[in-house]
Amino acid sequence: MAKAIVFEAPREGYGIDQLRNPITVGELIGFLQDFDENDIVVLSHDNRYTFGSVSTDSASIWKESEDGEWEEKEDIYY
Repeated sequence: MAKAIVFEAPREGYGIDQLRNPITVGELIGFLQDFDENDIVVLSHDNRYTFGSVSTDSASIWKESEDGEWEEKEDIYY
């Protein structure tokens, strides 16, 4: 039986620089390594009032500039 790993995604700010404690790629890989590869990953919003799927179709790369501003640089498609 598959599981759903649900990440609560609270609203923390209007910019990437306002996020309090984002997870790194390494931390995410380490966290997910013990789950079955068929388990799904979803986001929960508004205290589990709404949910959203995590999809590579909606991924993009943002980069921080020298002045600390974040800008979307490219979409990622797999």
